[in-house]
Amino acid sequence: MDAAVALPVEISEWKLAPFALGGETVFAIGDVHGCAAELRVLRDAIAHLAGEAQGKRRLIYLGDMINRGPDSVGVLEQWAEGEEAHGVDHVDRLMGNHEIMLLLTVVRGPHGRKAENMWLSKRMGGTEFRRQMRMRAGSPWADANHDLLWKALGEAAYHRLWGMRSHVRLGNTLFVHGGLDPHADPEEFLTRPWTIFTEARWAWINHGFLDWKAGFKGTLVVHGHTPPDKHREISGMEDPHLFEGDRLGLDGGSARTGIVTGAEIRDGRYRILKAGTAFANPISSGAE
Repeated sequence: MDAAVALPVEISEWKLAPFALGGETVFAIGDVHGCAAELRVLRDAIAHLAGEAQGKRRLIYLGDMINRGPDSVGVLEQWAEGEEAHGVDHVDRLMGNHEIMLLLTVVRGPHGRKAENMWLSKRMGGTEFRRQMRMRAGSPWADANHDLLWKALGEAAYHRLWGMRSHVRLGNTLFVHGGLDPHADPEEFLTRPWTIFTEARWAWINHGFLDWKAGFKGTLVVHGHTPPDKHREISGMEDPHLFEGDRLGLDGGSARTGIVTGAEIRDGRYRILKAGTAFANPISSGAE
């Protein structure tokens, strides 16, 4: 039996929350970080649940598909597949800070060297992804450039990477990788280009977002980026996957915990989906 088939998927009870999505059923997947087997079983569960849903069904990837885990190439192959393969009517692919580091490394430019050093650092885990791409491409010494991405990932994933969005708004809900700065103009904040690196704070923010208690002027925020241990440290929440403070966090820690986390969200309610087997000794995050 395929090892991925044996991985469990935990589906929580429905919880009430004031989501207003215009009747859509939205599935959102948090940080995957190279955990291809866990993503596969989570996608299978989502396809099953989507088959039971009425109205339009949408899947939103919240970013940070790559780095750290054992098979980032396999993750991107799944991530790049179309709507039919996902069992939904529409797929949105958002950009995370790990994708920003990769793409800045590829395009070079004024932030290229700093982004590459950060991407390949031990805490960010890009060295493992680069090794996987080199093996797939049969180029053991290749730089991370357009040619390596094309050969290792294939045409579909290559083009999807350059087409990622910063955010999606549906009804009263914002889907974004990092979060929202309550002190910034939302439109200006969310449209900052990824090419400005860490100043595209929609992909990097946690302090100032997770510890903010006064809401976001009627906007509900569904996000990834901050793994459970760091989320608890900043927000003070015991369960980082509860809707609280007009936020719902879906980073399960993935490569550090063994769990890839998502959610099914409908008007007025949501439930949490967790795929994988939790590590006996989770690795402390230290970085997002």
